[in-house]
Amino acid sequence: MKSSDISQTNAPNKDVQARVDAYIDNQAQLDLLRFITCGSVDDGKSTLIGRMLFEAQLIFEDQVTSLQSDSKKVGTQGGDIDFALLVDGLAAEREQGITIDVAYRFFNTDRRKFIVADTPGHEQYTRNMVTGASTADVAIILVDASQGILTQTRRHSFITSLLGTQHVVLAVNKMDLVDYSNQVFDEICAAYEPLQSQLQFKSVTAIPLSALKGDNVIERSRNTTWYQGPTLLGFLETVEVRQSLHDHPFRFPVQWVNRPTSNFRGFSGTVIAGEIQQGDEVIALPSGQTAKIEEIVLFEDKLDKALTDQAVTLTLDKEIDLSRGDLISSIEQPCGVSDQFEAELVWMDADEGYVGRNYHFQLASNAANATLSEIKYKYDINSLEYFSGKSLELNEIARVQIRLDKKLPFEPYDECPSLGAFVLVDRYSNATVAAGMIRYELRRASNIHKQSLSVDRESREKLAGHKGKVIWLTGLSGAGKSTIANAAETVLHAQGFRTYILDGDNVRHGLTKDLGFTVADRVENIRRIAEVAKLFLDAGVIVLTSFISPFRAERDMARGLFDQGDFMEVFIDASLDVAETRDPKGLYKKARSGELPNFTGIDSDYEVPESPELILKTDELSITEAADKLVDLIKSGIDR
Repeated sequence: MKSSDISQTNAPNKDVQARVDAYIDNQAQLDLLRFITCGSVDDGKSTLIGRMLFEAQLIFEDQVTSLQSDSKKVGTQGGDIDFALLVDGLAAEREQGITIDVAYRFFNTDRRKFIVADTPGHEQYTRNMVTGASTADVAIILVDASQGILTQTRRHSFITSLLGTQHVVLAVNKMDLVDYSNQVFDEICAAYEPLQSQLQFKSVTAIPLSALKGDNVIERSRNTTWYQGPTLLGFLETVEVRQSLHDHPFRFPVQWVNRPTSNFRGFSGTVIAGEIQQGDEVIALPSGQTAKIEEIVLFEDKLDKALTDQAVTLTLDKEIDLSRGDLISSIEQPCGVSDQFEAELVWMDADEGYVGRNYHFQLASNAANATLSEIKYKYDINSLEYFSGKSLELNEIARVQIRLDKKLPFEPYDECPSLGAFVLVDRYSNATVAAGMIRYELRRASNIHKQSLSVDRESREKLAGHKGKVIWLTGLSGAGKSTIANAAETVLHAQGFRTYILDGDNVRHGLTKDLGFTVADRVENIRRIAEVAKLFLDAGVIVLTSFISPFRAERDMARGLFDQGDFMEVFIDASLDVAETRDPKGLYKKARSGELPNFTGIDSDYEVPESPELILKTDELSITEAADKLVDLIKSGIDR
C-alpha cells in the first residue's frame, strides 16, 4: 500500500478524533446546575425526573430494558413504563411507591450539566430533604393539579427558602387529571402567591405539566395551548445561577498546606467565591496577616488567575502563619471573624439537642467546639409561626444562638453559603446531629472585658495554705453523694482546709430554683453549677459538688472548664436496687407511682462515668471508709 493510501485511510479516524475532542472540550465548558424535586407524597417527583431522562435520551438501552421489566413487576402504571423506577432505587421505596432517601442523578444536555436530587415528601424525612436542598440552585416544587396547594407544599417552600434557593419552579403536575384546565392552573398559581410573598425567592416560574404523559417536560404540549412559558428542561437550561458568587469578594479556605519539597510551600483548596490574580494582595484569617499572591498553580501549569469553583494551589510572596482551616480572603473586603452566631438549625438526630450541651462544630475546612447557648424559637413550618422550646427534636428547625471556643472566619449563609453553612457533630458517636446556616454574628458582648484584679488565685491559695480543687461527686439518688461529701468536708475542715459543698438540693433553693427536672433543665443545672465551681476554685477553695449529673456530656463539659489537675470526678457507685432500698427522701417510691417524672434510674437514664479519678462502692464501704478515701484523693493533689 502506498503512503498516500495510508494517509487517506487515516483521515476519517482523524476527523472522528477531532470531533470527539471538540465534544469533550465543549462539555468541559458547560456550567453545572444543581436542582431538587420536592413536594407531597405521590405528587410525581420521581416520575418527572424519570420522564425527563427518558425523553432526553439520557439513559442507555439496557437501562430501558431493565426499566420495562421492573415496571411490569413493581410498577404502578398497570404494566406501562413507570418512570419513577429510574430514580427510586431503594427496595423499600419500590415496595411502598414512595421516595425515602435522597436520590442523586447526573445528566447533561448540549447546553448545561445537571445534578438532580429527588427528595422525599414525607414529613419524617425532612432531614433528607434538607440534605438535598442545601446545595440546590433551583427547586422544583410539585403540586398535584387535582389536589392543589397542600401542607407539604408550604413546608417544602419554607425549607428551600430557608436554605437560600433563589429560583423555584412551581410544577403543577398531573394536568391530565383535570383535563389540562387553564382555570385550575391559574387558581393554583393564585393560591401560591400569598406563600411566595412571605419567602425569599428571587423568582417563581409556574409550569403546567404531566410527568406521566410528558406534557411540557421536554417539548411544549399541544394540550396546553393557553400556556406561553418555557418547558421544564428549557427553563433549567437557561436560568441564570451562581453569578453572585463569581462577583463576590475572593474567598479561599485552606484545605491542605502543600510542601512536596523544602523549596515549595503552597496552600491548596477551592475558590468558593470571587477570583484571584497573580500579584493580588490578600489577608489570612483569623490571624490578620497580609501577603501577595506569588503563583497560582494547577498541577504542572501556572495560571494568571483562578475563578470560583476552581481547585488550585496558591503561593505567597512571604512566609505567614497559615494552616488547614484558615481562610485567604480579599484584603479590600475581608469576611467576618467571630465566635458567636445567630443561626437557623435543622436537627437531624433521634436524640434531642439541648441548650448548654457541647458539640463539635465544622464550617468549611475549619472546626471548633460549640455550645448551643439559646433556642430563641422553633418554627412551625406548616403554618410559618414561631413557638418556644428548650430542646430540639428530630426534623425540627429553630433559630438558635451558638458560642464557639475560638474565632472562625465566616460569612452569612445568604451571602456566601460555603462560609455560612455548618454542621454539629456529637462528641461521642461522631454522628452529624444538626445542619445550620449562620445569619449574623452576635456583637452583644463586645463591650465586656475581663477585669484585671490585684489579688489572683495564686495569692488566695497562698493565704489558704493549699491549692483549690473541684471534686465532682456523681451517682444515683441515694448512692451516698451528699453524705460522703459532708463527712469528707468535716475531716478537711478539722484539719484547716478551706472547703465548700455545692449540694444538688441546696442550690435548687436559690441558684437553680427556676429549673425543673427535664433533660433540658438538668443540662442547664449542671452548666450553672460548673460555672459557680469555677469561681470557688479561683477563690482558692476546695469545692465538693454533689449532683446526680446523669449525662456524660455535661460532666465532660464541666471538666472542660478547668485546667488539668483542677477537676476530679468521683463516681459514687451504688446499684439501682441498693439506692432504691435506701430511698431516704422517698423519691423512688414517688417516681414508681408516677408522681416524679424524669427521675434518674426510673424513667431517665444515668450514664456511668468511663474513667473517673475515684470510684467509691458504697454497698461495700462504710461512710467513714468512703470519706477517708475521698480525703486521701483530695490531699494527694494539693500542696500544703
